Amino acid sequence: MPKKAAIIGSGPNGLAAAITLTQAGIKTDLYEAADAVGGAARTAELTLPGFHHDLGASVFPLGIASPFFNTLPLARYGHRWIEPPATLAHPLDGGTAVMLERDLKATGTGFAHPSDAAAWRSLLKPLVDDWPALTREILGPILHLPRSPLLLAKFGLYAMLPAATLARSAFKGERARALFGGIAAHSVMPLTGAFSASVGLVLAAAGHATGWPITEGGAQSLTNALAQHLESLDGTIHLHRRIESLTELAEVDTILCDVTPRQLRQIAAAQLQQHATYDQKLAAYQYGPGTYKIDWALSDPIPWTAHDCARAATVHVGGTLDEIIAAEAAPWNKTESPKPFVLLTQPSLFDPTRAPHGQHTAWGYCHVPHASAADMTEAIESQVERFAPGFRDCILARRIHRCADLEAWNPNLVGGDISGGAMTPTQLLFRPTSSLYKTAIPKVFLCSSSTPPGGGVHGMCGHQAALLALKDL
Repeated sequence: MPKKAAIIGSGPNGLAAAITLTQAGIKTDLYEAADAVGGAARTAELTLPGFHHDLGASVFPLGIASPFFNTLPLARYGHRWIEPPATLAHPLDGGTAVMLERDLKATGTGFAHPSDAAAWRSLLKPLVDDWPALTREILGPILHLPRSPLLLAKFGLYAMLPAATLARSAFKGERARALFGGIAAHSVMPLTGAFSASVGLVLAAAGHATGWPITEGGAQSLTNALAQHLESLDGTIHLHRRIESLTELAEVDTILCDVTPRQLRQIAAAQLQQHATYDQKLAAYQYGPGTYKIDWALSDPIPWTAHDCARAATVHVGGTLDEIIAAEAAPWNKTESPKPFVLLTQPSLFDPTRAPHGQHTAWGYCHVPHASAADMTEAIESQVERFAPGFRDCILARRIHRCADLEAWNPNLVGGDISGGAMTPTQLLFRPTSSLYKTAIPKVFLCSSSTPPGGGVHGMCGHQAALLALKDL
């Protein structure tokens, strides 16, 4: 009799775990409470008919770089990456934008200070040149013997710094500082906090090495390709199937949970009564700032004053480094920033399947205090209007998601936290506990973004948890 496995949750990590186990000959059933697979990587008509919006993730710098995804024949199922001409645009007051280009030298031409181009190359070239090795190190197991110790040492030397410190020490001009600060803000960490530079370094290097692509047809295309590959391996997907208790899966040999600690405590309440210390650690797990997201159906492209912004699917709307630091500190101080840092995507500029002919989709979100109920629509749209006068005139319809809305749609987004837990220095490495994927309950593992390497669509949390489960089996 083949061993049997059950996966709870069909986000990219749950799908990756299921594929890994099925490839190893384990009979695997995946259970999803919703009507479609994907978790936070889904696409739907949120505003008007014909306008297809990514409900969560929309740009995939770690997806195209994923050591696991790159082993799978996703193109066989219709999945296709779309790489915009420029990786990222960061507009500034005065009608210009600083651009993250695929080419290191081209990026430097956008810096005003004469020394910053060389400083950018010096900081990032070692990571870009050895990008495959770096991704294996940082997306692989936290506890492992480094295969590229010198590269990891070079990365770690700067990665442990606050992003604000690295930006100010490495660059003399505001343009380079703002560009790095905006990239580091994806960490959802205070930019004055230790290790916030790490995410900035990884994503900046990814922008040069493999880009920040979108997927043709939306995030659902990637999810569907993963699901179809799983089914081609004889894995089974059960939709509309919510697992209320682990006792429902008593007959399987191993269980992997693509959920955060809060949901694990709910579905494993009976089992955790025998493991009080571990349960207390799960209860103490810290969730981070929330998210306020707006999806727009647009009559025209966003009218950026800096025309270069139309070359990128991702636009960082927030101004200078000092402004971004203040905006990202506010949620940690339990306040909403009046001038938030807005992460914006405009995929229909490069993927005509997203909207009716001649019309467009975009979304923007900002970080807010955990579980905030504040209305940030005016603040977000004012920031976009600041760099794109006339933006509001293009809006045909909008769909707003507060923190509670995001959690209602996907329970893993606790309090609007899209990272699976606060990216504090401790939880950046050891999440949710020092046991990582392994729980105190025999044969039960965690495989969500609440485990290393954390947030982002890359499937590595699920893949690595499944490898550990296979050893256990």
